[in-house]
Order: sequence, then structure tokens, then C-alpha cells
Amino acid sequence: MGFIDVLVNRSFRNDQQGRVVVFDGVGQGRGYLLRSTADEQRIRAFLRMYVFAELAIQLLGTLLVAAWLSSVFGATGRPTVERELLRGGFFLAAYTVVVGVPFYLMWRAYRQAVPSFVSAADAVAVSWQPMDRTQRIALTLLVLLALAAVLAIIHSCALAGAAAIH
Repeated sequence: MGFIDVLVNRSFRNDQQGRVVVFDGVGQGRGYLLRSTADEQRIRAFLRMYVFAELAIQLLGTLLVAAWLSSVFGATGRPTVERELLRGGFFLAAYTVVVGVPFYLMWRAYRQAVPSFVSAADAVAVSWQPMDRTQRIALTLLVLLALAAVLAIIHSCALAGAAAIH
């Protein structure tokens, strides 16, 4: 099972009677009963395409923005806090345009496509499901990675400040 399948499988759950329920991703606490395995396979294929497109937009957009900013700003001069904050601000602005706008348009298309896959008569309320062990480990690793990145940035700014003083 691949990474995309893991993300897609999070949208499906068996209810108490053993029926398959798919979440629409739009409303909280709402899902839809699936009447056949053909419907389930069709929805899974759609969600795989959506998740792949989302990941591609985020990965390629991030690389594009990072490459563009490195060519604009370059690596000249000593790093200062002001310069790094300026780079960070430009990165966020460019990322919002290059990744945020296409992602929003794709999300809007997704919301419009959901009703074509399910029937409003099949809507059911779904309860919240706690994270399993694997999800908790993944979340913990993600938080630790983000913390390490923040500490590395703080450390490099402190070294740049110390080098500027000497």
C-alpha cells in the first residue's frame, strides 16, 4: 500500500452495521453510505487523483518558489535576521500565489464534484474517531521535525549575529 492509498483510506470507515461510509471532506461529522463496491472503487479512484494532484501542487510549487527566491536573493552577504525575515516573507507571499491559488481552485472543484458521487439520501452522521498508534507516531515525528527546523533557524541566526559582532 502506497502513501497515497494511506491518505485515501482515511476517508473510508465501516459503520457499526458493517457498511462502508465515505466522508465528503466538506462537512464535519457527515458521511455517506456506499451502495456498491463499484461506487467505492470509483470514489477511491477520484480521491487518488485528487490527493496526487494536491501533493504535486504542493511539492512542485514549493520547489518552484524556493528556486525562484534563491535565484532572486542568492546567497551573497552574511545572513542577518532582517534578511532572513524578508526571505521568509517573500517565500510565504510567493507560496500563497503559486500554491495557494491553485489549491483553492482545486478544492472548489472537489466540493462541486462530491455530490455527483453520493446521494443526499445516503447521508449519515459519523462520530469522531481517535488517532491510532501509527498516526500518533507520525504526528509526533512531524512536530519534532518542525521543532528541529525552528531550532536550526534560531541557531543559524544566533551564529550570524555572533559573527557580525566579531
